[in-house]
Amino acid sequence: MIDTLDIALRIAAGAGLGAAIGLERQWRSKMAGLRTNALVSLGSALFVLMGAYAFGAGDPTRVAAQVASGIGFLGAGVIIKQGASISGLNTAATLWASAAVGTLVGAGMYGAAGIGTAAVIAANVLLRPVSRALDRHRALGTEPGPTEYRFEVRCLVEAEGEVRALVVGAITQPHFTIQSISAVDVDSETGGGEVRITAIVVAEERDDHAIESALANVITARPVTAVRWSAEDLSGVD
Repeated sequence: MIDTLDIALRIAAGAGLGAAIGLERQWRSKMAGLRTNALVSLGSALFVLMGAYAFGAGDPTRVAAQVASGIGFLGAGVIIKQGASISGLNTAATLWASAAVGTLVGAGMYGAAGIGTAAVIAANVLLRPVSRALDRHRALGTEPGPTEYRFEVRCLVEAEGEVRALVVGAITQPHFTIQSISAVDVDSETGGGEVRITAIVVAEERDDHAIESALANVITARPVTAVRWSAEDLSGVD
């Protein structure tokens, strides 16, 4: 027999616990906030209830398994890859966890759902400073692993030979492996012809300060009109 009050309680709990998870996300201005997490948890609870009560004897465990796999499509929509960096993974994982909380509520496991909600919020709040500390450590260039540096130097056409020699001298270092050096003509806003010299080197370990020091003579050279460089970690993205 269907207990309407119990079903209503499960639906309300699913929406409430999902909203609790989303509140922290909304406070930090993340892509998936209060409403999204509340709807994900609520929807998961509804699917489990449908599997348990609809069409006679249902199997809510099979429905829960489909929710776990189906939420991946929603999570994939918030993951963005730009070069070697990936953003949105934490948001996608939070949505997945909200769905898990919803399935627990739909199954009537209120205690486990409450503990799970607290654990998700704690992970997002308490582990945040740890993650930032690790990011700062990596930004200092102390993270071991091969790194590809790409340099682009713009200069006047008549000074190409001089500037190319400066670039080669700057990147000819024991800890650098030169991959390529190329030069192409570019349009100049000043009306004079310019050349863009591009050099790619690989370092055994990332050291941004060493790169800046190596390029010091190139940056201050009179014929040079612009210099920029970028780094890409070659050790792989976990």
